[in-house]
Amino acid sequence: MIESLVTPIAPVKSTGVDPQGKVYLIGAGPGDPELITVKGLRYLRMADVVLYDRLISMDLLAEAPATARRVFVGKGPQQHTLPQDAINTLMIAYARSGCVVVRLKGGDPFVFGRGAEEALALALAGVPFEVVPGISSAIAVPASAGIPVTHRDYASSVTIVTGHHAGDRETEGVNWQALAQLGGTLVVLMGVKSLGTFTRQLREAGASPDLPAAVIQEGTTPRQRVVTGTLVDIAERARAAGLSSPATTVIGQVVHALAETKLHKARIASNAQYY
Repeated sequence: MIESLVTPIAPVKSTGVDPQGKVYLIGAGPGDPELITVKGLRYLRMADVVLYDRLISMDLLAEAPATARRVFVGKGPQQHTLPQDAINTLMIAYARSGCVVVRLKGGDPFVFGRGAEEALALALAGVPFEVVPGISSAIAVPASAGIPVTHRDYASSVTIVTGHHAGDRETEGVNWQALAQLGGTLVVLMGVKSLGTFTRQLREAGASPDLPAAVIQEGTTPRQRVVTGTLVDIAERARAAGLSSPATTVIGQVVHALAETKLHKARIASNAQYY
């Protein structure tokens, strides 16, 4: 399968990159195609090959040259187009054939994006690469819903965790007891399906059931939807509203930090649906 994907491609000329090719690990941002960085967009526009993830906007993908090969390598819940080792192999093979390779990843490549694994694979293979940071959905999605992750009156710290495998052996390292006692803001990425599990774990670990919470689906896009509640009822509220992946969960007093100004409904994310 890998061999069939890596067929000869005429690399873009005069790019100034290494003759053997180069890989750019680019964070595409949280969803809105205009939230990619200037540098990320510049490299995307000089790509010979784009290996892109599930959440990449087609409008953003259209910024690559018309001649560029676009290869979908996305992962979804219980759905992997290619295993990670195969993605690594593709990047290496394309670069060694002389191509400018853009690995386009949602959010920031080093925030639950396996960017570090890919960078290590490239380094071990001797393939030149550059990491282009992106705007993480952990910060931008709450902001798009009018929720600051820090606020001097409510939270001076923010903790980011993955909820994708909440309750599974893969998150045995998550200390829910510590998170429940830590205070500040908790942002949970990729956890909408396990929302009931990790909110229950937090309550059992001592977090107040009245702690404000919000779930934001497809943040920063015209399809953004926001559900608010508390730690005890947010899972049921999100389920009743039909929220699904991709979604970001925010837990903490910051959820209502801007409620007095109504910015979170009137001006910020004015195209969002609130529940």
